Amino acid sequence: MTVKTVGLDLAKDVFQVHCVSATGRKIINKKIKRAKLLAFFETLPRCVVGMEACGSAHHWGRELRKLGHDVRLMPAAYV
Repeated sequence: MTVKTVGLDLAKDVFQVHCVSATGRKIINKKIKRAKLLAFFETLPRCVVGMEACGSAHHWGRELRKLGHDVRLMPAAYV
């Protein structure tokens, strides 16, 4: 199965990553440390990444866009 959409919950040290296929089937659901986040996203095919618009979201959004991902920031009410 190919990852099409990723939900990324940003935190201080450990982030939660939830990846689903085009049909909505869960592929990956795990915690990733800050230092390993970009290396993890480098292994994924280009996909949509959704995350809450918070203090560090703009930084991570820029970094993930550099890797070719389509980043979508959302207000907390919609996450």
